[in-house]
Amino acid sequence: MAQKQRTSYDSELDALVAVAKQLSRYEDRYRISSEDFFHRFSSGQMEDTVEFVEWSNAYRHFLSLRGIIEKQVSHAA
Repeated sequence: MAQKQRTSYDSELDALVAVAKQLSRYEDRYRISSEDFFHRFSSGQMEDTVEFVEWSNAYRHFLSLRGIIEKQVSHAA
């Protein structure tokens, strides 16, 4: 089994930008927003392909990073 490569970033913002670019590639390929995809995937309306699982994980990571950054910004204000 192939091992996933782990990438590290200097900040949550750098990671968010990288994940957003990854999501954009999926959205362009499948012509659906990540939010709509995630809703449909989570409700069982889409197949459990490897690529869809990876897209789902990337979207969850995006949401997590966005939440961290929003919290940091609200504490800084």
